[in-house]
Amino acid sequence: MKARLLGFGSLEVDGRRYRHDVVIDAGVVRRRDKKPSKPLAARYGHTPLSAAEDLPWAGRTLIIGTGAHGALPIAPEVEQEALRRGVTIVAASTEDACRLLDELEDWDINAVLHVTC
Repeated sequence: MKARLLGFGSLEVDGRRYRHDVVIDAGVVRRRDKKPSKPLAARYGHTPLSAAEDLPWAGRTLIIGTGAHGALPIAPEVEQEALRRGVTIVAASTEDACRLLDELEDWDINAVLHVTC
């Protein structure tokens, strides 16, 4: 799977452009639904990634693209849930996270890619 951050607020995955955060679940791309995490925004100063979201837990690794500047907050319960499930979290700027996706087979890609901050 080829993914790249085109710039602040814009991402391309396999030739298709997105202007919103995406979740990749076993190679299937869908829009990230941030609503379950919105109640935590005041605590973090930004809507964080939280375990209340529909995260792709099926694989051994969850890649989290933390934005153009690497500023997406990750709530501690995401790490706790990953530990409980035996999933390794790799958090990196979205640009770096996209490079990691290039090395994986589509079916083995589980990721959340944030396009701003």
